[in-house]
Amino acid sequence: MSMDKELIQKTIEPVVEKLGCFIVEIIVTKDNDITLTVEKTAGEVSLEDCVALNDAFLAAFDKDVEDYSLTVSSAGLDQPFKVHGQYVKAIGSQVVVLLKGGRKLTGVLTGVDEDGISVRYMAKELPEGKKKRITVEREERLGFESINSVTPLVEFKK
Repeated sequence: MSMDKELIQKTIEPVVEKLGCFIVEIIVTKDNDITLTVEKTAGEVSLEDCVALNDAFLAAFDKDVEDYSLTVSSAGLDQPFKVHGQYVKAIGSQVVVLLKGGRKLTGVLTGVDEDGISVRYMAKELPEGKKKRITVEREERLGFESINSVTPLVEFKK
């Protein structure tokens, strides 16, 4: 029988919070392969954080009784945001927003609440009566119902 996600979350969350992290996702397969994905409120999840969570999990759940395997990891750098805390952490950072209908925005995440996000981006527009497009800064409020995904913009400098 596979372990209960809610029990895992209730049991491990105090340790997660003590480390300055939050839970992004808990996956439990029918074979009791458990993946605990966390993110740091500020900074990056360290190997020591993952080891501490692994140790806390092992102390809370007897492997001989539950028969599980555990993987503790941080949220992927290029993975879409899944929980509110990831959006909050990313405020002020560059993101890529894919909207339902195919539109794509790349800009700075300026805000988030329970209904959606705000993004500031540059757009090329044709002013009335002009022949040449100009670049203007826009800020747009987007409801979560109109968003397919939001991912951090990963750029590698040369």
